[in-house]
Amino acid sequence: MRSYDVTVFDGPLALNERPTPEPTGEEVLVKITAAGVCHSDIHICEGFYDLGSGKKLNMGERGVKLPLTMGHEIAGEIVSGGPDAGPVKAGEKVVVFPWIGCGKCAVCARGDENLCLQSRFLGIFRGGGYATHVLVPHKRYCLPIGDMDTSVAAPYACSGLTTYGALKKIGAKIYQKEPIVVIGAGGLGLMCLTLMKAMGAHGAIVVDVNPASRDAAMKAGALAAVDPKAPDAVATIRKMTPDGAGAAAVIDLVGAGATVQLGLDVMARGGRVVVVGLMGGEVTVPTPTIPQRAMTLQGSYVGNLEELKELMAIVAKGGVPRVPLIERPLDEADASLNDLRAGKVVGRIVLKP
Repeated sequence: MRSYDVTVFDGPLALNERPTPEPTGEEVLVKITAAGVCHSDIHICEGFYDLGSGKKLNMGERGVKLPLTMGHEIAGEIVSGGPDAGPVKAGEKVVVFPWIGCGKCAVCARGDENLCLQSRFLGIFRGGGYATHVLVPHKRYCLPIGDMDTSVAAPYACSGLTTYGALKKIGAKIYQKEPIVVIGAGGLGLMCLTLMKAMGAHGAIVVDVNPASRDAAMKAGALAAVDPKAPDAVATIRKMTPDGAGAAAVIDLVGAGATVQLGLDVMARGGRVVVVGLMGGEVTVPTPTIPQRAMTLQGSYVGNLEELKELMAIVAKGGVPRVPLIERPLDEADASLNDLRAGKVVGRIVLKP
C-alpha cells in the first residue's frame, strides 16, 4: 500500500510504500477510493492548535504519534475482515466513521465515542485516508452507501457530520423558523448550507472574508453573504434578523477569537453561539453578560456514529445539493494541503488513490 505521511511536524508529507496490512481480530480492511482534505489536517500537520496569548496545544501532548497517515473523511470498498469480524461483503461501498473511541468507558457506552478521552480517531491517532488502504477497528464503523459516488460520500464523515451535529444543537424550532448566522463559507460552510436546505431550514446569513467564498455561498442558497471586515458588518447582520434583535443562533465554523466575538456581537438575547472551527485564539466574555443576555456559548466536536447514520439516511433520500468537489490524485496530497492553507480552495478537495 501507499500512503502520504506526516513524518515531522510542519514539514511536507512523505511517501511511504509498504505491504498492505491484513486485518486481525474484528478489523476490516477497506480499499480507499476517496479521502477528503479537511482544514483540521493543517493543524495536525503543523503540530499544534493556537490557544491564544502565545499558548499552544502541541499534537504530541495530545497523543499524536509520528509517522501519521492523516485523513478522516474516508470512503471506499471493503476488501476483507479479520477472523473475528463476522460476515463482511467484499467490494461493498462504504463511508467510514472515523471518530472511534476506546469502546469501554462511560462516554463510549452512551454512544458518544467522538468525545472519548482514549480515542482511536482514524487519521489522527491511527492511520487514515491519505493512503490506498485503511484498517477499521470494527465493521460497525463501515456504513454502506449503495451506489453513491465515494467522492460525494467521503466528506459526510467529517464536514457533513460536523455541521449536522451543530444544526442539531440549535434545533429545528430555531433553524426552520428564523435565519441563523453561519461564519465561514469554506467546505464546512457550503456543506452546512446544503444540509440546511434538505432539513427545511429558513436560511443562513453567511459571513466570510473571501469574496469567492461569499459568491459560492450565495450560489448555494445563502440569504446574504457579509464581509466581516466591513465597518458596518455587525449592524448589517443584525438588521437581517427578526426585529433587528440579533440572531437566535450562530454557527462559527472558523473558531478564531475574532469570529467567536462576532458571533457574540450579532447574537440575540437568549441566543446560542455554537463553535465548531479550530482556527485558534481566545475571547474574553464579561461574566455578568452571561446571565444578563441568557447566552449559550457551546462547543460542538464532529458527531457520533448514530448521527452519521441519521445524516446518511437524509442524504440517501435525495434533495441534498452537492458541495463543489475538487478531485485530485493521492500524489497531490501535500499540494492540496498547501492550497487549502493559502485559501485557494472553494469547496472540498477529495484525494483519489
